[in-house]
Amino acid sequence: MTMMIAAVVIMLGVSACGSDDDSETALATEVIGSYTGNEIITVMGDESSNGTATYEFAKSSDTSIDMTIPQSGSGGMAIPALSVKNIPLTRGNNTISGKLASYSGKVTNAKGEERAFTLSNVTVIFKDKSVVVTFSLKYGNMPFDMITTFTGTKK
Repeated sequence: MTMMIAAVVIMLGVSACGSDDDSETALATEVIGSYTGNEIITVMGDESSNGTATYEFAKSSDTSIDMTIPQSGSGGMAIPALSVKNIPLTRGNNTISGKLASYSGKVTNAKGEERAFTLSNVTVIFKDKSVVVTFSLKYGNMPFDMITTFTGTKK
């Protein structure tokens, strides 16, 4: 009986201490932080905004992140900061990337009005201390999508 218990304990110890891939569990930790760079927004193929922006990435889980898109525009065309939750991350070659086909949420604008938004084709690619983010945004009742490309460097 003692030998059988010892064998079970050894087997559990060996399987628990196997070659787990710890690199996958720390993906979010590797990329979280603030990234500042150039954000280009196009509407119907025309550039509507081109300037400096700061995107924030926070850990949602070991293998997913939350992204905060900074506010853009001004006056009646102002869009408040938007949060995108639970972007799953994967490692490939020298990059860590995340993709979401679609994400919908609601945000309160400067006038206190609640607006719906939908992002589609969200792609986030991290390499070294840089990030490239692309997405299509449909905000409130706007009739056209806003295509955004952000390229930034970690602060």
